[in-house]
This record gives sequence, structure tokens and C-alpha cells, in this order.
Amino acid sequence: MTSRMKSVVVSGAGGGWDLQDRDVPVVGPNDVLVRVRACAICGTDLWLSDGVLVFREFPIVPGHEAAGEVVAVGEGVTDRAVGDRVGVVMAQKMCGVCDYCREEHPISFVGAANCAAPTLTGVTVDGAHAEYVAVDAGGTVILPDAVSYEDAAPILCAGYTVWAGLRRAEPRPGARVAVSGVGGLGHLAIQYAKAAGFHVVAMTHSPDKKDLALQLGADDVVSDGASLKAAGGADVLLHTNSSHGAVTDAMTGLRPWGKVVLMGIGTDDLVLPALALTSNSHQVIGSAHNTVEHLVEALDLVARGLVTPMIETFPKERAEEAHARAAAGEVRFKAVITY
Repeated sequence: MTSRMKSVVVSGAGGGWDLQDRDVPVVGPNDVLVRVRACAICGTDLWLSDGVLVFREFPIVPGHEAAGEVVAVGEGVTDRAVGDRVGVVMAQKMCGVCDYCREEHPISFVGAANCAAPTLTGVTVDGAHAEYVAVDAGGTVILPDAVSYEDAAPILCAGYTVWAGLRRAEPRPGARVAVSGVGGLGHLAIQYAKAAGFHVVAMTHSPDKKDLALQLGADDVVSDGASLKAAGGADVLLHTNSSHGAVTDAMTGLRPWGKVVLMGIGTDDLVLPALALTSNSHQVIGSAHNTVEHLVEALDLVARGLVTPMIETFPKERAEEAHARAAAGEVRFKAVITY
């Protein structure tokens, strides 16, 4: 195996995604070396590249939505083998010694976010926008044979996020699920909610996305909270867009005892209607990736043909183009770079 590889490197805040030669990572104890075949661009990657989120000094290698095959295993690894098709997730491992870890929470994004010193792929350590990445074996998941690397990549964060959020809401059979935003998260949330058998209402201000939302499985498409209420309301609101202001509006269409699941991240303040929240016994739930069982379920629904991510693929030589188009919101809906 070669000792050098091509890797995306961001040299400074707001910098481009430059393809550079780097050493192939060393495989340590409990690690696996993954030959990356596809890695999607997440909104978190863009914020890290722009310096909006800062966890370490530049230069950085972004990427935590990667799929490929295991080409080497480190000492102590027993549950992964060379040749395994795997996905790489953000939360690799927690430190194991801080107060949070001593409570023995399961490894998840939530756990890693609360750990004093987590290992987060593409965040606290170099990521997977590269030909090879070394990660803790616990930061991988086996991919179903029926799912391509390109289709798997967006599920490892975006799909994981929306399915875990829907599961966290625990909607009753026959519930009405509204999805606020038809984008990288929202187009998957519509499909997952429909695959689970719920009545799905898509919420979008973009007229050109109405037909698309219906094609993805939405039963109704509305533009705001008032029209959501007129259409019958929602028992669960999956907030997937980047505007927190849209939450307050959409909640006017939330039924009594309804739940709002926050998974889209915005830079504006979140202001909730206190009177409506209290008088209607609404619940507001923050949800990230939760546990690995949700990721396994999310991948299985793709393998069964019930969910299909909408992607645009770019070879690694066009990484900066993919980055620029994703940052400008010009990709429908997930940019995937192949390595």
C-alpha cells in the first residue's frame, strides 16, 4: 500500500478545499484504516472551514460522512476485518475518565459532545475527506451490501440525524409528521417519515420544491404554520432547516401535546412562544445522532429501497468546486466527493 495519499486540506478560516499530498495515517491500537471511497459534505464541515466552529487550529482535514473499506486493523480490533465495507461517523470515542463518561452513557454524538475530551472525526482530529482515514473501530458501522458508498455517505450524518430525531419523538401510529425545510436533512426526513408509515406534511417557502416534496413522499406541502394548521396540523414537527425563526412560525400548526424536534442548526436566536408552549403541553426536544442502532436502521431503510438520498458526486480533483457549491446552497441536496 502506498505511504502517501491525496487529502483535502483547509489552511485557514474561509480558505479553499485544497487537494494536497499527505502521509497515510498510522493505524494505532483499536483503530482501523479505511480506504475512503466517498465522503459527503455536511453543514458542520462548512462551519468548521469558515471558522464559525473552532475546535482546533488550522490546517484541518474536514469530513465525517465517509464510506469505504477496511484495509488494515490495529492491535486489539476484533469486530472489524480487512475487506469490511464500513461507514465512518463523527463520534469515534469518548475519553472514558471524565465525569460524564463515568456515568457510562452510550457512545453517540450526544455523549461525545458532553465528554471532556472526545475524539470527533473531522472536528477534533483530521477527517475523512481523504483517500485514507484511521479511526477507532467503534467509530465505524458495517454497511449493507445493497447500499453504495455514494448513497451511504449522506446517511452517516444527515440520514442518521433525521431518523434518530423521528425515533426520539416516538410518534404514535397514524401520527401526522411535519418536516420544516426541504434540503439536505429535510429531503431525507420526508422519506424516512413516509417509510415509517406516517402522514407527512412538508413545509417550504420555495415554490420549486413543492412538486419535489410530493415526489419524495409528502402527502401535503404547506408554506407556514398557519397553512399547516389549516391542513390538519402536526403531532410531530421535525425542524431541519437553518432558520430557528421558522420554528416559532411552524409551531402555530402544532397540535396539543405535539413535539418539536430540533435538528437543524441556525445562527439566529431560538425564541419559543411560552403561552402556546404551556397551554398546549408542547415538548421541545433537541436531537443529534443518538445511539448506533438508529444509524443501522437508517441504513437498512436505504438498503430496502424505501429511502434514497439525492446526491451530486464530484471527483476529489473537484473538491473545491463541491465545497463552493455546497456553501452557496446550489447542491440538491448532498454533495458527495469520491476518492
